[in-house]
Amino acid sequence: MLRSVLPLLACLSPTVLFVTETSEGHWEDYKYGRPAPKPHEPCSWKCLLFTLQWPGAFCQSLDRESLCKIPAGINDWTIHGLWPVKVMKCCNCWPMFTSDVQELQGDLEEHWPSLLETTSSFQFWRAEWEKHGVCAGCVEGMNSPLKYFNICLKLRGQFDLHRVLEAAGITPSCERPYKVTEVHSVLTPLIGDQYEIQCITDDEDREVWFQVKIPLTQNLTSGCHHHGDSDDHQLARLSSPAHPCPAQIPFYFLPINHQQPRHPCN
Repeated sequence: MLRSVLPLLACLSPTVLFVTETSEGHWEDYKYGRPAPKPHEPCSWKCLLFTLQWPGAFCQSLDRESLCKIPAGINDWTIHGLWPVKVMKCCNCWPMFTSDVQELQGDLEEHWPSLLETTSSFQFWRAEWEKHGVCAGCVEGMNSPLKYFNICLKLRGQFDLHRVLEAAGITPSCERPYKVTEVHSVLTPLIGDQYEIQCITDDEDREVWFQVKIPLTQNLTSGCHHHGDSDDHQLARLSSPAHPCPAQIPFYFLPINHQQPRHPCN
């Protein structure tokens, strides 16, 4: 099922103050975002991946227990990122400042917090912008940090996993495992049928549900075919403990424990 969220592009806040230095040494003011590419300069990518992560499993993916934190009040799926496929770090020419997303800060803290003790939320957002957002900036509706992060927040509202899962009785539990087919039957009407649910393997050798990757087209319609991975994305897969949840092995959807995030069932 295809669901378009194209109207998101039309309802964004129109202005953001962005200043950058050109090669000639002059400063340019991108108040309305950078200009979209010319017709003969299309985006080098076709698809995006909008990724939501479950905080109760994120901590299981880390090597050191002390690295993880789940801020008070975080009890839902959080944004991991919006990533153009096959490209990363398109240039280091587009910095991001706190003022760029100041008006979104409250919503970002709620829906896109840092879960690392060593990284502030703004550092997390800036890293995502520099690594992925800059590449998405070839689309006019995402051609500034404000527009990019606003799109991400609206996608988070569009893909409300908690609502449909809870309505179907799929809730966090330390005792009850779930099957991939159960989750697919619930999520497919909301996000289409081309997404990937990913797991990590915890210290007890259990499969634990970690995140959901939703493919989108450039106009933010759910469902986009991307064949193969770039070298950067292959390296990311190798360095990440996340993997597709095995179809034949039940997995756990662990609860969030703010006091002991690495050991939610203790």
